[in-house]
Amino acid sequence: MGNRLSKIYTRTGDDGTTGLGDGSRVAKDSVRVEAYGTVDEANSAIGMILAQDSVPERVRKCLTEVQHDMFELGGELCIPGHSAIKQDFIDRLESDLDGFNADLPRLKEFILPGGGQAAAACHLARTIVRRAERRVGTLASSEDVRNECGKYLNRLSDLLFVIARVLARAESGQEVLWDRER
Repeated sequence: MGNRLSKIYTRTGDDGTTGLGDGSRVAKDSVRVEAYGTVDEANSAIGMILAQDSVPERVRKCLTEVQHDMFELGGELCIPGHSAIKQDFIDRLESDLDGFNADLPRLKEFILPGGGQAAAACHLARTIVRRAERRVGTLASSEDVRNECGKYLNRLSDLLFVIARVLARAESGQEVLWDRER
């Protein structure tokens, strides 16, 4: 495979537009660019989780696979009419979610974001994924977007919540619970 980015700057975006994967140009603040840009931001936040030494190998493997999926999702959103996210991606997230959740105690209170550096980074990634899901929903209200995109992001935010719990327990022994009586 040749070099994909032989020149980093092109000056074509100096006018406030950017190129989509199909060659068309849109404003940099278009709904579509907001959607795939937020997916990219979420992927970077997942990278921040993976940069922590405390992340167990099982979580690391799962989130690395997610990062690859997020590139597929970004590509699907960047190229109108392109299809990349498959139902088996969503099924894998659900399976991983069930596997991680099986070992956790039932929740009786809300959890505050925190519990260690990796857990806090995971909560931040979860909220960015939720924003990406909203941006994809906004895009879907005006353009064709496959349902799998929103479903994937919805399951991913659930998975990140559960992984944040796993990481908090690994880092500090427990989650930080909301205390309504404080």
